[in-house]
Amino acid sequence: MDIENMISSKVKSIKPSLIRKFLNLAPKVPGAISLTIGQPDFNTPENIKEAGINAIKSNHTTYTHNQGYIEFRREISDHMKRLYGLEYDPEDEIMATAGSGQAIDISIRTLIEDGDEVLIPSPGYPAYEACTTMAGGKPVLVPVYMEDGFKLKAHNLEKYITPRTKVLILSYPCNPTGATMDKDDLYEISKSVIKNNLIVISDEVYSQMTYGKRHVSIASLDGMKDRTVLINGFSKAYSMTGWRLGYVAAPKDIIDYIVKAHQFSVTCAPSISQCAGIEALLHGDEGVGRMVEEYDRRRLYCFERISKMSLPCFKPTGAFYLFPDIEKYGMSSNEFCTKLLFDGKLAVVPGLAFGKFGEGHIRISYAYSMETLKEGLNRLESFLHTL
Repeated sequence: MDIENMISSKVKSIKPSLIRKFLNLAPKVPGAISLTIGQPDFNTPENIKEAGINAIKSNHTTYTHNQGYIEFRREISDHMKRLYGLEYDPEDEIMATAGSGQAIDISIRTLIEDGDEVLIPSPGYPAYEACTTMAGGKPVLVPVYMEDGFKLKAHNLEKYITPRTKVLILSYPCNPTGATMDKDDLYEISKSVIKNNLIVISDEVYSQMTYGKRHVSIASLDGMKDRTVLINGFSKAYSMTGWRLGYVAAPKDIIDYIVKAHQFSVTCAPSISQCAGIEALLHGDEGVGRMVEEYDRRRLYCFERISKMSLPCFKPTGAFYLFPDIEKYGMSSNEFCTKLLFDGKLAVVPGLAFGKFGEGHIRISYAYSMETLKEGLNRLESFLHTL
């Protein structure tokens, strides 16, 4: 059998994740340490774990409604109103998902036809491009620039809109740049979106991880709730990466169709995780605050160290990444990271992993202990002295 002819051309066209490449390669290099993965180094808080354990003991181990437990959706609704001033009906406008990644996939598949164009700010999370390709769409990368704080600018966005453009994906706070968008920035984007009759998929999984200003959702702006699919999850804020829990919030006429795609994909989000998620939403704010304070301490330390190495770097205002510029060393980001790993014993992620406009940068995650960060940055500094 010729297996190659049996595999979808869409899947074959997708490039393997460079994030995972360097994450998986690091343990194979003796003595290397890793600053690659965007995963909180904190354990899931004890009260959330207990809620999950109690769910098992209480036999909450069956399928749930396709949209998730109504109790879970009510807490999501209250949470969004309390933190961001957003109002969504838990009955008809919220759906639980198996992580925000699944929410991204089914939202894109629900909204686009073959050949539809999806605008993706770049550098950005690589799943957006891959999911668009698998859904038959055309990913269109829109560059964002360090001199603009890696914010998406409306005047630049307009250059990439065509008659085939249907969806704009926003991801702020941003992986990999650490950028955020304030209300004025989003207002200008919203005018372009409305004028060109686009739908926004807004991935807000880092919304609770900002330093200074509070997160603003584009769905809170006039005229935008009806054309926004808002995605969020529990992995980052509540240190629940393995629980695979997220949600979609959107108008009922959109959610109804997303539910159709969801029910034939995973049926429902994990029941046990939903029970733990209720506890996180009810009693998790204090724990999130403590984690964000620690991330802020690491952010400031890492940015100062990077700056002293004379690497141009945007000072992040959200998430837990730095994205320094390494162009002056005359290597591709992949070459730089490979050399750094094997010669400097430090694994980071090439900027190319986040789209072609990420080239010339590397991503450093500070979701690691201060001890690991200090050693990792010592190794980076020593390595740079050899170039």
